[in-house]
Amino acid sequence: MKTLGIFRHAKSDWNDARLRDFDRPLNKRGRKGAAIMGKHIRDHAIGWKRILASPAVRVTQTIELAGEAAGETPPITWDRRIYLANSATLMDVLREQEGDPASIILIGHNPGLEDLIFDLVPDDGTSPLRDIVEEKFPTAAYAVLQLDIDHWSDLEESCGTLTHLVRPRDLDPALGPAAID
Repeated sequence: MKTLGIFRHAKSDWNDARLRDFDRPLNKRGRKGAAIMGKHIRDHAIGWKRILASPAVRVTQTIELAGEAAGETPPITWDRRIYLANSATLMDVLREQEGDPASIILIGHNPGLEDLIFDLVPDDGTSPLRDIVEEKFPTAAYAVLQLDIDHWSDLEESCGTLTHLVRPRDLDPALGPAAID
């Protein structure tokens, strides 16, 4: 059994039209969301062994703020393939992990992260959390999947169970969709 965390970057800033998408930083709400989610991830107590992350600015800032709030950051592997990756690419990145850590948290972008959940968790009506993800996997959302595999190289579709899902608005209503920066 392996544990996979999926953490979408926090809300980014769209105010500077000159910036490439890759270089967009977090906005004020995103900084607050990253910190509150970092505390929740710490309190959820998985004991993540490795972070796999996109090197996009909004992801690096999410990790930095979440790690500061949590008081710890596991070892990070930066992988440019995660930036705007689809589910198939994300599965390939996970399959390549050496040392078979018991738990990995993947931090990146939608729609790839959301699609990864859909590909790993069967759509058989038994997962109310999957139904919530189908509505929306918002910025700074955090999901945990238990994967019925012995090695990351064994990762395949429908091998997971979604056991935990928290969105920033679940911890602070001001971080919900009606919030204004």
